[in-house]
Amino acid sequence: MPTPVVDVWGSVSPEPRTPVPSAPEPHEEWSLDGGTAWVYYSPLNRRQLVRPVILSDGFSSGASKLDQLWNGLEENGDFRFISELHATGRDVIILGYQDRTASITANADTAIDCIRRAISERVGRSKLVVGGFSMGGMVTRYALAKMERDPALPDHETYLHLSYDSPHHGGWLPVSLQAFIHFAADNFSEDPLVGEYIHLFSGLLNSPAAKQMARWYIAKADDTPAPAPERVAFLQELDELGGWAPGVRRIGVANGVGTGKGNGVKADATAVRGDGQTLKDTWLRTQAQGDQIVARLQKSGGQPIEVHTNGLPEIDGAPGGLFTLPLQDGSDPGSFGLAGLLMLGLRNTVDQGVIPTSCFIPSISAVAAGDLEDPKALYKPITADASELDAFLCASRNEGHTTMTEELGAWIVNEIVANE
Repeated sequence: MPTPVVDVWGSVSPEPRTPVPSAPEPHEEWSLDGGTAWVYYSPLNRRQLVRPVILSDGFSSGASKLDQLWNGLEENGDFRFISELHATGRDVIILGYQDRTASITANADTAIDCIRRAISERVGRSKLVVGGFSMGGMVTRYALAKMERDPALPDHETYLHLSYDSPHHGGWLPVSLQAFIHFAADNFSEDPLVGEYIHLFSGLLNSPAAKQMARWYIAKADDTPAPAPERVAFLQELDELGGWAPGVRRIGVANGVGTGKGNGVKADATAVRGDGQTLKDTWLRTQAQGDQIVARLQKSGGQPIEVHTNGLPEIDGAPGGLFTLPLQDGSDPGSFGLAGLLMLGLRNTVDQGVIPTSCFIPSISAVAAGDLEDPKALYKPITADASELDAFLCASRNEGHTTMTEELGAWIVNEIVANE
């Protein structure tokens, strides 16, 4: 299998056949405690920082990469987000981290450092826009709330916080897939074909940031799904800070619909099944309510492990941003496709008809409008009064997590300009 590469917005892909195009040289590069900020001045501002917009990277492996960030914002979608912000006189600061799997609170300190630097470099008195994509929305949300409460920190001078498909109420990684990753790490981490992949995904799943984000987490294949202690502690800290920075307008978008219409993935369906040299009748199923066996895992010659859940909602098919895994051929195997790729790499036959993807960030989480544990909330239309945000927009279809579209990007630009 090719060398794995994890991209900026939290999806994972093999090394592409052609390199990611290089980003333009930034006008400034700031070295921060725990990260880097790349500054692109608007052509209207004569290479001065006048109206700063800070856009934070999200969860992924390793350090942030400017080329991937730039292309995610400017080249890979159907809307040139940076160019459109520049056209309104906004200067764009892309915020990256040395370790994108570090805790939200740790990277929030880097975000605070970036906000302070932006204020010190700014010409004039325009207030800031601060936000991010995926977990970057949570990092900056926490940073602003902390700056409000900590008397040792300066005023953040921010008028608007934006989040782009961020897990305000948590994200979903199928329990069956989590169990398979743990199982693979226990049994096949030294396999010459897929060992590197297994180490990568196991490291991501068990990282501080992933544990804080995941609404349900298991530490081993036969665990009972529950919020990780790291998530419980983070939510308590965020609550002690007031949850949000008061006086800052909150806007957000979801890559899923707000109508309650699911993505078509049926509950309690076999998502992927493998059998061969290394695995014996191993399969993963999509999540259903009630008592369910969501996975059967067996190493050839070993004893089977059955993974049980009880009381979880039918969340794989819920409206929301989809987990995608872009490959060299342009296909998107997604979350369950990941398991299929590992099974193939372990020299097994994988059944046809694999369910490729699942909901990753439910719409109600992206717009802070409901509890993921509530099966009715997942599938009902989202109303304005249900959200913690001052304004939000849901996509017109369920699409890949953090996909930049004209529909969502143009709405954000308009909100920034209209509410300054």
